[in-house]
Amino acid sequence: VQLQASGGGLVQAGKSLSLSCVASGFTLDYHAFGWFRQTPGKEREWVSCINMNGDVTSYSDSVEGRFTASRDNTKNTLYLQMNSLKPEDTAVYFCAARYGVFTFRPVQYDYWGQGTLVTVSS
Repeated sequence: VQLQASGGGLVQAGKSLSLSCVASGFTLDYHAFGWFRQTPGKEREWVSCINMNGDVTSYSDSVEGRFTASRDNTKNTLYLQMNSLKPEDTAVYFCAARYGVFTFRPVQYDYWGQGTLVTVSS
């Protein structure tokens, strides 16, 4: 089982970036996904989650209205579209999967990607 996140990079404030997370070794159909982020010295922060069908999403207050999570089960891929990026969005972003319903608690996720760094310059 593997989750491979990609798409991070350096971007100016106000610009957009799209992250992808490709899953292998298991079927996405019965799994919910979450996106989390972490900066040095801080706990992992929940960003977004999406249910197994992709028709229900939830976002933290800090990204609501700017970020959009989606998934394509036929491609075993999860996406996070990030618009109007701010310097405070700078972090390593992780995707995570769990069997069943989504949750914002990182400890309840079964599988984790390796993270991709997003840096937003002012």
